[in-house]
Amino acid sequence: MTNLFESTASVKSELNRQKYIASDEIATIVYLSEKLGKPLLTEGPAGVGKTELAKAIAKATGRELIRLQCYEGLDESKALYEWEYSKQLLYTQLLRDKLNDTLGKADSLAGAADQLAKEEDVFFSERFLLKRPLLKAILSDQPTVLLIDEIDRADAEFEAFLLEVLSDFQISVPELGTLTAKHKPFVILTSNNTRELSEALKRRCLYLFIDYPTLQEELAVVRLKVPDLNPKLAQQAVEFVQRLRKADMRKSPSISETLDWANALVALNASNLDKTTLEDTISVLLKHEADLQKAKRQYINPPAPPQPKSKNNYDELGRFSGN
Repeated sequence: MTNLFESTASVKSELNRQKYIASDEIATIVYLSEKLGKPLLTEGPAGVGKTELAKAIAKATGRELIRLQCYEGLDESKALYEWEYSKQLLYTQLLRDKLNDTLGKADSLAGAADQLAKEEDVFFSERFLLKRPLLKAILSDQPTVLLIDEIDRADAEFEAFLLEVLSDFQISVPELGTLTAKHKPFVILTSNNTRELSEALKRRCLYLFIDYPTLQEELAVVRLKVPDLNPKLAQQAVEFVQRLRKADMRKSPSISETLDWANALVALNASNLDKTTLEDTISVLLKHEADLQKAKRQYINPPAPPQPKSKNNYDELGRFSGN
């Protein structure tokens, strides 16, 4: 199992094997993040491949991917651990059945208390601990990739709590004490820029901004991921997507939506990006009615250009302008 990338070139080649095309900048920052042991914070528009990068790194290094999906209201218990009360209740019932027998063997009251204390140690042990993503990554017997996805959706309070975890990679469980990471996970945080992250979090991470790809980069992704698409049609499709992104849409098409569209064109056995094909499939790319109507007006059914005035015509006052 590969634990470390040997160089930035190996990052590119290993990610390429996982069908992730990494730029020189991405390869360099990923390499430095693992080499320096620092979390990697990736920001950029939704759907540009931030989460896919984490998945590709996990596969390339042979590590388990542990994902914490952030959302508004996420708290420590959902990210760290919870006690499995149903199992504890079942254990309580079993303990009650054997309690008289257990305490009956004690020579004194102190001995009975000691017997009960032993049962309490079992009651609050890892067998009843439901590990959530952060604790699972820390207690894993093997190195992992920890993906903290869409950290910008979580509250600022949770972000502050996360700083402590990322600094020491240890967690205090009152009933068990301090649990320290057996293997420091490769941490990747993603953000869609829905809110500004704290400077404290950014200081602890290496930073990578992933933007929409250039035409040639996106075409390479389409050819890699959808090899059955006709090369000429692939070129037309990517050029059309690139034009849409420059049209000030409410939600520009992501790379994943480009790939969905490419697969749709293959499924329809399309051979050319004609007007009918565009009208029938444009909703695969655009998910807002206003964007659909705008695209149809500008690119599918544009208004006819104004006709040039003939020589024999009337001016604005109705006067005949011909000779």
